[in-house]
Amino acid sequence: MAEELENIFLSASIPMAERDPKYIESADVIAIRDAVTALVEVVIPKFRLIWGGHPSITPLVYQVVLKKEQEGERLIQRHVKLYQSRFFERFFPPDNNQFENVTLIESTGERESSLLEMRTRMFHHGRYKAGIFIGGMEGVEDEFDLFREYHPEARLIPVASSGAAAEMIYRKVEFNDHRLLDDYSYFSLFKDYLLDQ
Repeated sequence: MAEELENIFLSASIPMAERDPKYIESADVIAIRDAVTALVEVVIPKFRLIWGGHPSITPLVYQVVLKKEQEGERLIQRHVKLYQSRFFERFFPPDNNQFENVTLIESTGERESSLLEMRTRMFHHGRYKAGIFIGGMEGVEDEFDLFREYHPEARLIPVASSGAAAEMIYRKVEFNDHRLLDDYSYFSLFKDYLLDQ
């Protein structure tokens, strides 16, 4: 029987200009992309990455998965699990089809309750070692609050250097870890925070 993988939750998105400007002002798009890519690189050999399928993030996850598959990494699909609400079905990126482990949650017909249903199901997917929060908008803030409620023992890692919602969470909760604010060496950061614990 295969060893059960520990879960790592990713909440991330690239803020959009047409939405709330408070997220755009501090967002560092390059840092968001670099942090997501580095996280997937670190997580995949050891853990299962679970995320809610934001269309700006899923293609980044898939690029790392594809690279690892091409390098001959076996059973790679065991390491990723994507949750999606059917409320957003018309916006699903084509990369969704590349993942074997996709859980589609039925729409309630309304945006906020559909998101809450998806997140509730996602956070009931067993025990989580950590929650990582990168960039993002109000959805990342909502997921932080809900994740902390469902998994109070999990490590919380708001990557404040990516700006946007992650930086707001870092400041609001008064994290006293300047590495999350100043360190852009994301591969090393995630290795230290996730592998050496």
